[in-house]
Amino acid sequence: MRVALATAVRTLPRGAGLAYEPKFDGHRLVIVRSEADVVLQARSGRIVTSAFPDLEAAARRLPAGTVLDGEVVVWHAGRTDFALVQRRAAATAARAAVLAQTLPASYAAFDVLELAGLDLRGRAYERRRALLVDLLLPLGPPLQPVPMTTDPELAATWYETLPASGIEGLVVKRLDQTYPAGRRGWQKLRHTDVRDAAVVGYTGTPRRPLALVLVLPVGDETPLVSSPLTAALRAEVAEAVAVAGATGGATGVTATVTAIGLGEVPFRPLDPPLTAEVRHASARHPPPEVLRLRTDL
Repeated sequence: MRVALATAVRTLPRGAGLAYEPKFDGHRLVIVRSEADVVLQARSGRIVTSAFPDLEAAARRLPAGTVLDGEVVVWHAGRTDFALVQRRAAATAARAAVLAQTLPASYAAFDVLELAGLDLRGRAYERRRALLVDLLLPLGPPLQPVPMTTDPELAATWYETLPASGIEGLVVKRLDQTYPAGRRGWQKLRHTDVRDAAVVGYTGTPRRPLALVLVLPVGDETPLVSSPLTAALRAEVAEAVAVAGATGGATGVTATVTAIGLGEVPFRPLDPPLTAEVRHASARHPPPEVLRLRTDL
């Protein structure tokens, strides 16, 4: 299932016919409820059903032939906690059952792509939104529709006040828009100065990546080598590389990139690229700091 994507913007879009939703800080997740089963799919295409048995059980209450698009989050101390979502996503099946009790997941649904076997992706967002609310409100948590408003002033208030709850910004959609599968047809306004960067490769080995080779969304698109990855990020990147290799996205060839202070650095390319959230100044000192891989918007 190819999900819709969003393009980053610097200011809040305004105008007639726009809808605004809070952008939750979690993992992108597609829920597929068939006649016989429930499948949970990450944005990468990886099946993660066993990691979220609580959401699988909740999704069995959906009518057969339902497909939802949304974000899985874990609430802790009154706010969403991305590190806890990562912990849930990485759990073995045996460990997942325990974590489902101690760190229950919530699903913030922002679209319905199929309902009772009917493909809705060609319908306008406004209609899909109404069907989503009608579907999920009677069920209640942990499956919930994200809040939505068409009032830009209320959206601006959300943007200023909701970060305390772990909300990282807003997603903006057109009311008359069909579902832009595989395209950046939505807009996102983040509340931080971090950026999404294309991960075009990595240094080190597939099992022990050391740094990422990045192309930032600004500048001359010259690849940059990130600062060294943390242990947690190395494990996350190694898993992503393994998935990319299984789907043909990792290559066995090597290339080189010029890194300031390091000269020519060999790296292993990725095609298509992954996406990472990075913190980086406009100058090239220090190197970009990778905060995490992005598997959501």
